[in-house]
Parts: sequence; C-alpha cells; structure tokens
Amino acid sequence: MGKPTGFLEYQRELPADRAPLQRVQDWGEFHEHFPVLKLQDQAARCMDCGVPFCHTGTLINGMASGCPVNNLIPEWNDLIYRGLWHEALERLHKTNNFPEFTGRVCPAPCEGSCVLGMHDPSVTIKNIECAIIDTGFEQGWVVPEPPAKRTGKTVAVVGSGPSGLACAAQLNRAGHLVTVYERADRIGGLLMYGIPNMKLDKRVVQRRVDVLAQEGVRFVTNTTVGLDIPATTLCADFDAVVLCCGATKPRDLPIEGRNLKGIHFAMEFLHNNTKSFLDSGHADSAYLSAANKHVVVIGGGDTGTDCVGTSMRHQCQSLVQFEILPRPPDTRQADNPWPEWPRIFRTDYGQEEATARFGTDPRTFLIQTEKFVGDAQGRVKELHTVNIAWERDARGRFTPQRIPGTERVWPADLVLLALGFLGPEDALLEHMQVERDERSNAKAAYGHYATNLPGVFTAGDMRRGQSLVVWAIHEGRGAARACDRYLMGTTHLP
Repeated sequence: MGKPTGFLEYQRELPADRAPLQRVQDWGEFHEHFPVLKLQDQAARCMDCGVPFCHTGTLINGMASGCPVNNLIPEWNDLIYRGLWHEALERLHKTNNFPEFTGRVCPAPCEGSCVLGMHDPSVTIKNIECAIIDTGFEQGWVVPEPPAKRTGKTVAVVGSGPSGLACAAQLNRAGHLVTVYERADRIGGLLMYGIPNMKLDKRVVQRRVDVLAQEGVRFVTNTTVGLDIPATTLCADFDAVVLCCGATKPRDLPIEGRNLKGIHFAMEFLHNNTKSFLDSGHADSAYLSAANKHVVVIGGGDTGTDCVGTSMRHQCQSLVQFEILPRPPDTRQADNPWPEWPRIFRTDYGQEEATARFGTDPRTFLIQTEKFVGDAQGRVKELHTVNIAWERDARGRFTPQRIPGTERVWPADLVLLALGFLGPEDALLEHMQVERDERSNAKAAYGHYATNLPGVFTAGDMRRGQSLVVWAIHEGRGAARACDRYLMGTTHLP
C-alpha cells in the first residue's frame, strides 16, 4: 500500500452528519462530505494486511462477511491515497455497477471483516467508496458506454430494483437488447420507493437510470407483467426473461384489532411518502402523514429505522419503536468473532433524530404487542404490550414467554408494521408456473439462476429472500452471466 504505517498514524474519522434537529426539517441527504486530504488519510489506513478479508463476500453464520460484490478495496484505497481518483473509479466499476447506491445504503460488511478491525476501528471503506463515485460523476468521468456490437438477442428483465438494474446493465454490456419492465411509475424499485430520500437522494438513482438508458437499456414503467402484459407474451417475444421482482410480501401481525384504521405496512407508508415528495413536494397530500400523531413502529430493522426518520420529518407528536429481540451487546461477544458481521448495538439516523427531539432512545427491546384498541370511529387509539423473555421450550427451541405484571398501554394514532418480508408476491410466479422453494421464493440454484422454465432466470430477493442491496447487485450480475451463457453458449461477463 501507499503508506505502510498509515494505520498507525491516523485514527478512523467520518465526516459529521448534519445535526439531527436541523436535518429533520427537510428531505435532503444528511451525510456531509470529507475534503480530499482527509479521504487520502483515511485511505492510508488500509494496512497491506496480506490476506484481506474485506472483499471475500462469504457467508458466515448466515451473515455476510466481506463485500458480496468482491470490491477491490485495497486496490482503490491505495489509488486514493496516491491521488489517482480516475483510476480508483475504474477499479470500483469493475465489480460494482452502482457504488453510489451501496456507498450510501449498504451496512458495510466489508468494514466488519476488515483486518484492522481486529484491534482498532476498521478502515472507512464505505465513505471512500461513495466519494470515489460521486467524484466520478462530478468530474464527468461517468459517461454512457453503449456496446460496440449488438448480438441481436433480446432479454426482458422484470423488476427495476438493484438486481434488475444490475442484470440489465450487464446484459446490455454483453450486446443484448434489454427491456426492463416496472409496475411503478418510476424506475428503481426498492431504490426509488423503498428507501427514503434523505438516505438515498432520488436524483442519484435517476442519474444512473439515465446513463443506462443512454447505453441502450429500454425502460417500460406502469406495466405489471401478468396483468398489463401476459407473461406468455413476454416469453414468446424475448429470447430470455429474468425475474427480479423482489420479496415484497410483508409479514403481518394478526392480533386483535388489526383491522382498525391507522395500522399500515411500512412499505405503504414509505412508498407513498416518497412518491408524493417527488410528485409535488407533498403538496398533493397523497401520503400517510405522521404529523401530530403518536407513532408506534413495530420492528427494529432498516425499514423500521426509515419509518422513524420519515415520521420525524412529518413532525410526529411522539414516537416509540418496538423490538421483540434483546438489545444487542455493545461489543463483540465470544460467539461472534471476527471476521463475522459484528452483532452489536447501533444507533442509526432515525433513532438519533428521535433521541435528539424527545430526549430518549425510542427503542424498547423484548416487548410484544398483544392487541390494538380503537375508538368509536374504528381508528386505532392505543396498543397493549407485554415484556417477554426468550426461553427454550420442550423441544429446545427459543420461544417468547410473557412476563406477568409488565403489561402496558401505549397511545397510538399511527402504527407502522416493519416486520420484514415473507417472500415474493404470488401472482406472477403462479401465473408462469415457476417452481418455488420451501420459503416460497422462486426456485433457482445459486450461481445458475435458472428456473424450471427454459430461458427464464431469477435473481435478487425474489430468489434468495429479503436481503441487502449489495447482495441484489451481486445476484443480478450473476443472473446476467448465466443468461448470457444460455443465449450465446459462453460468456465473458465478469
């Protein structure tokens, strides 16, 4: 590396975010940018570790260890230290079609497996990745690169989330004519409507979509395959089809009072909010507002955090967030060694904002919602909870057990269910008669991505279940490689 002693000379630093009470007044991204010299110092901390784990992309105990798209992290860190930004961008694009997305929303499993992280704070990989691609766009280095030669083969990609876009980008690069179908009115899937604007500015998404369109990818919006266009027509009109529709069936909470007004799935809340923001700056009021409401978010993952951050920007009256699992420890435990993803307590942007406004962390752990109670108009007005403990049952499985005497009633005008997703929606897969696995996902072997239907492939959350944006990109690239091999007999795609 450029500076072998850099990890000894420089401490880990990140640019300060905008102040919580300031940033909740708007929908702009809240991360600030580091000056170039600071970024070079941080890149110098990459320690020439000999056997880097940051770009391994393996699964350990069910969680990612290292970068799933195998980013060449030590190489572009060295280039940034040396001030070679254009060359760093070229290395970054070799493995990642959309570093501007992962650099903003990825939880950075690469940093969790950084060798330096064994004894010191890890290298700031994610921040440097984002700086490289943003600099590339600012300098005009990211330009459309249409293929020099077309193969004449046609491919339909269903779904324009991260897996669908990555698949389309790679297949177009191979020279195929690619058409992407999206049921929403804008391209981007989860990237456009599932992640709030303050976390991923939609101009960043549209910027990349525009590049893909100029490279020759055709986008068709407001079109539901299986409804607006028969899947049989798609299979007949194209040489291959790749299904990248995501895992969008939400997990419900079927308890007493669930049918009351004011109880919504998280994605309904987030999707409508972003669409209204993009359409009219919220002037059309075509969204679920948390303004002046007592908000309860049930679920502790990224989607729950996004519900918290969105509710804070609506100026909710109060907010609490429930998590049925225990509070994670502050540091790695003995059963969670490096290079596993560190299962530790973290405070994300939404909780930071709620704490700044209300004076306390909004999260309550080891709590279970037992029923909703409504008013005379059928609207939710409160919910009842009880604390729980996880204990083994007769079969040795951990199950939640009520703790008598911990019952509590909470005011609630708006309840948001952020409990994760069960798998892909049924309609298209049933219509096409695509085989499903035991978890209801589209059945296709990892690395092959081929369904039971000839010429039909699948990738992303639709195949593997709910996962990270970076895994979706990985799968989209892999499905493109498999599809290209099917069409041409061989493939040169990475």
